[in-house]
Amino acid sequence: MSKSHDDVLAAAAQDALAAPSVFNTQPWRWRVDGDALELCADRDRQLAVADPDGRMLLISCGAALHHARVALAAAGWSVAVRRLVDTSTDVLARLELVEPSEVEPESRALHAAMAQRRTDRRPFGDEPVPVEFVHRLVTAALAEGVHLRRVRLDQMPMLAIAVAGAQAHEIANPAYRNELIRWTNRPEWSGDGVPADTAVRHAPRRVPVRDFTIEPHEGMPVEPGGDRGATYLILCGESEAPRDWLRAGEALSAVLLTAVSLGLSVEPMSDVIEVEHPRELVRGLLDGPGHPYIVIRCGLGRPAVELAQAPRRDPAEVIQGPPAW
Repeated sequence: MSKSHDDVLAAAAQDALAAPSVFNTQPWRWRVDGDALELCADRDRQLAVADPDGRMLLISCGAALHHARVALAAAGWSVAVRRLVDTSTDVLARLELVEPSEVEPESRALHAAMAQRRTDRRPFGDEPVPVEFVHRLVTAALAEGVHLRRVRLDQMPMLAIAVAGAQAHEIANPAYRNELIRWTNRPEWSGDGVPADTAVRHAPRRVPVRDFTIEPHEGMPVEPGGDRGATYLILCGESEAPRDWLRAGEALSAVLLTAVSLGLSVEPMSDVIEVEHPRELVRGLLDGPGHPYIVIRCGLGRPAVELAQAPRRDPAEVIQGPPAW
């Protein structure tokens, strides 16, 4: 017996729970409505200090949208996508089933990568990312209408300065520290946040990573240095309208899943975008006009499946409409 449309859409929404999100807030809700699936922003989960304008919320929701699209394509459905259907509400997108379609190998590979992807904060190895892999990632971003720029070797010191400056600015803010504590000390039943076993201890790095360790938690031990073979990529575009941040999230998901399907380890880096001056420094790395949306660190490292999987919310809390969860 074939699945009903409700079942297909609800299954895609459940698969989309695996999408990355800032502080693992998972700031979205899904509504099954006939032959359509609506994505809504959950503003109660927006980071008031780190993300007062909701840009990272939109990127997070865009990543979930792309995950749902991949799941539907892997289930053999073509869909029509309407983004930001009504800007006066929290409805961000509507996915409408069009007709059954042949499942492409790429859709299968991306769908498989959804379960394998982890945000890997460990240092990567010394072996550089193959140029052909970078080209595949650039193509994946362009397919979502977003540019992907590689940070050149001579630009690495400025990127390191920008990231370190953003982190110093945020951690000096007591309100940010309280927000960090809130999302790194979540109750088990919440299914969200950044647990200590997915964070890493502080150690000198080529480019620092966000510190999610709050005493008495220490995170995973890591060796100093590392990341010499890591590639840093900047997702960017020509506009900063809400729709652009949503599309940036779709591109982020496309790049991450493509990278994982190629055997790369990945980590989105949003802190350097959250603070204005460091973000301007990143803008200067684009070699032309444009707006940076997020930075991605990728490289060849130990298998990401070694890492604990970040918690995920109960589908019954996130997905509305039939079937009953």
